[in-house]
Amino acid sequence: MIQSQTQYLLTAVLAAFALLLYNAPNAYILCSPSNNIYTVDPAAPRVACISVRGDRVHDIGSLHELQAHIQPYFLPLQLYKWLNLMRVVHIPPDAVVVPGLTDAHAHIVENGYMIQLPLTATSSIQGVVDRVKQYIQTHPDVYHNTSRWIEGMGWDQTKWPGRLFPTASDLDRYPLLKGRLISLSRIDGHARWVSPAVLELMNDLPKEVEGGQIVRDEQGKPTGIFVDNAMNLIPIPHWTENQISDFFDATIKEALSHGLTSIHDADSKLDHLAFFKKMAERGKLPNRIYAMGNVPSDVYWGNQIPRLINYGKHRRLNVRGVKLYADGALGSWGAALLEPYSDNPSTTGLMLSSPETLGKLVQQFWRDGWQTNIHCIGDRANNVILDAFENVLNNLGGNVTEWRPRIEHAQIFSQADLKRMARLGVIASVQPTHATSDMWYAETRLGPERIRGAYAYKTLLKASPANVLPLGSDFPVEGVNPLLGFYAAVSRLAVDGSSPHGDGGWFPDERLTRAEALKGMTLDAAYASFAEQDLGSLSPGKKADFVVFDRDIMAIPVNEILEAKVKATVVDGGVVYGTL
Repeated sequence: MIQSQTQYLLTAVLAAFALLLYNAPNAYILCSPSNNIYTVDPAAPRVACISVRGDRVHDIGSLHELQAHIQPYFLPLQLYKWLNLMRVVHIPPDAVVVPGLTDAHAHIVENGYMIQLPLTATSSIQGVVDRVKQYIQTHPDVYHNTSRWIEGMGWDQTKWPGRLFPTASDLDRYPLLKGRLISLSRIDGHARWVSPAVLELMNDLPKEVEGGQIVRDEQGKPTGIFVDNAMNLIPIPHWTENQISDFFDATIKEALSHGLTSIHDADSKLDHLAFFKKMAERGKLPNRIYAMGNVPSDVYWGNQIPRLINYGKHRRLNVRGVKLYADGALGSWGAALLEPYSDNPSTTGLMLSSPETLGKLVQQFWRDGWQTNIHCIGDRANNVILDAFENVLNNLGGNVTEWRPRIEHAQIFSQADLKRMARLGVIASVQPTHATSDMWYAETRLGPERIRGAYAYKTLLKASPANVLPLGSDFPVEGVNPLLGFYAAVSRLAVDGSSPHGDGGWFPDERLTRAEALKGMTLDAAYASFAEQDLGSLSPGKKADFVVFDRDIMAIPVNEILEAKVKATVVDGGVVYGTL
């Protein structure tokens, strides 16, 4: 009798312990009745269920297999079934699960900054002016303080009639704007348009700026447009920590709603890094940040950047790379080309630093163990940086797998340098929506021959020795929603289904398959941030980061991809957006 009671009590205690262990908030099985869980794991690319324990994927397979695997060894099978120990979540038949999505090139704080006065929807100078007037009228603190700076972002003269740069006088024609300090950033962040009041503050300007341009009229007077390094002359107030916090919150909220579990922040200034670090220490990073440190200087600054690996309460912050800039942007004629622009033969664009300076910086960052990520748009910029990378890899004993140097944008290459990218194993970090945004004017800028070495994503992927092509958006230059990039990568079409080459897409041979595009946003992005052992696929032992969409983005018609909505975003096994 006593022995029987003891066995009963022991079984009850073990059962209670098991209930606590397996019914924890982050212990569950997620199942799709349609086998719609895409793992990006070549060993089992599509499964019915995954089990989650804590912050990790425990197992993948069928529900029967997973329940058999998790049966506690100390409980009889029938008792285990009666207790129904692990919660099972079933998604609808049309829904789909994919690994957590990564934006491999974005600007977190700058995106939040743009949200305060976005200009992306404007299609003319007058449209921008009207938007600024509306902003002033709807913000009493700005309306009543004429000395307060007004900043916005998103204008793009390539979408306007005439496609010409605006002027300062355009921001001074209405009484509401007259005399106000206004600075408006171009969509790519590589040019600023300022008001006459700002020009007055700047007094005497240099005739030339190395790596930049002060656009002038026929009389030599500044027009109000400052390109690349010349933007540093504008006395814009520094952002406060409260502003950075507000910008951060706005971006992260939007990112989570679109399924972004990781973001590679591609220009983290020192104050941004300090803020990220503080948030990580407090456990207030809801998703992962891979930050590329940046100090705008040609003098080595690697010793100013904090090196952080899996940092913070939830180990979600990493700082092990730096960001450099080789040239400007194509839209502002700042991308550095080997030959003059086809539509502006007076210029070949801008190198923001000399090749010698960039070469020395690349060497020093490599010696100090920093992954080196460099903005390169034009074929000259890519040529110069490949020279610098090749020197380290071939002459100084650099190991490309250990270093993983990245060219950010990797936009325009000579045919010879496309082959050299492959030979060296340099990672091309690209943004598919840049192709579909630029396709309406890119060939005008480059001509029919150079354009064949531009936005060549399929070519770059095929050439990659590691078979990787991390995909990003460059938000706020493009939208935050990663499905915009997914759609652009697989279709080479604008969101309305059009392209200069028809409904088959712009240079359709450079389209990616859906599997390639998904891998670019998951496993390839993880590889580009040294995280492929922990992130990028729903494999046993990896972090339980995943997204549930309301429809199967891997199978629905292309024109329906952008209609997909996120039902849940999960980081470390916990829901950070939506519901399971």
